Amino acid sequence: MREMDDLGVEIKGDSLKDKKILLGITGGIAATQSVKLLRELRRYQAEISVIMTDAAQKVITPLAISWAGNCKVITNWEYGMSGLENYDAILIAPTTRNTMAKIANGILDSPLLMAISAAKTNNTPVVLVPSMHNSMADDKKTADLVAIIRDFGFKIMWGDFEEQKLKQPSEISIVANFSNYVNSYLPNRKKIVITLGSTISYIDDIRYIKNSSSGKTGFQIASKLHREGHEITIVSGQTEYSLNFNLPLVIKTDTPEEMLLELRALTKCSIDVWIHAAAVLDYVCDNPHIGKLSSGLEDISFSLVKSEKHLKEIKKDVSGSFRIGFKLESNITLKKLITKATSFVVENELDAVIANRLEDLDNEKVNRAHLILKNGEHFALPTNEEISNAISRLIDNN
Repeated sequence: MREMDDLGVEIKGDSLKDKKILLGITGGIAATQSVKLLRELRRYQAEISVIMTDAAQKVITPLAISWAGNCKVITNWEYGMSGLENYDAILIAPTTRNTMAKIANGILDSPLLMAISAAKTNNTPVVLVPSMHNSMADDKKTADLVAIIRDFGFKIMWGDFEEQKLKQPSEISIVANFSNYVNSYLPNRKKIVITLGSTISYIDDIRYIKNSSSGKTGFQIASKLHREGHEITIVSGQTEYSLNFNLPLVIKTDTPEEMLLELRALTKCSIDVWIHAAAVLDYVCDNPHIGKLSSGLEDISFSLVKSEKHLKEIKKDVSGSFRIGFKLESNITLKKLITKATSFVVENELDAVIANRLEDLDNEKVNRAHLILKNGEHFALPTNEEISNAISRLIDNN
């Protein structure tokens, strides 16, 4: 495979493909993070233009920015008035409080502020990422500026307070949530619930049994759909995997009973799509011991009983929504897997199921999973990425 040249980046997704994005860089020390931010935007295939303020150019050079973005960098007024182009979205990172004050008061003393004024008129999505010292962030005047800017319809993306500073979020977090905001303007965006991870059942106050699931596949599906502008709610069991940015709403549950309770509550929230990727225990401990069983016992015994099937328990309450199940089997033929998955779709009145075999999960020589639709069609999915892509296409087409 040809080595990547110095300007190249590894493509990780298409959530910003064919989107004309204007990145505004203002004069905070966080401007030094713009190189990472630009390359992350390119990993999701954004078409980037950059405007730097005079103050930003004192922190980082236009040459470095041009290299990172592989794009033109506007540093001053120019005859083409590039700031007035028809952008799909504008991202200002970092945004100083001085810039926020100018936006709020309609000052147009730079190409960037002219572009923001035009965006307000054109209803272009605008995201501001503030970066400043705590003393400025806590100032009442800052809160007043934020209120005015939000009234314009602009989004403000806050980071965390660290070392007495309101720091800019990571480039990964910015691009993931910026993509979500930009794509939320697209038609047919959905409210989606995704279950993921493993569930447990206590034997005593300390010990429990559990299914094996890292939550990786569910989180990767959630990341894909979040970046595409959908409204995602995660109902999570125990996990060994996490994304490198925070999703807006993750509800933690440990047991099948707790997860089902949350799902029942969510059935009252007009959810469009349900994706059941969690490994929910089929059997739970019938009568867990109160306290801790003595470690000196020669042996212990406990009985397991069938747990409630989440798909069946909420079926009537989610009628009309689009439903995708997951089914994992072990030590069966591929033909048998497809047959069982097809029956699973019919039995639970699903629209689709993602079926796989335990022995295939880490075997790169075989398909990662198989998609079975309620009309009987089925398709091989070679990778986790293809699982996410297939689910995204299903949602877009329904």
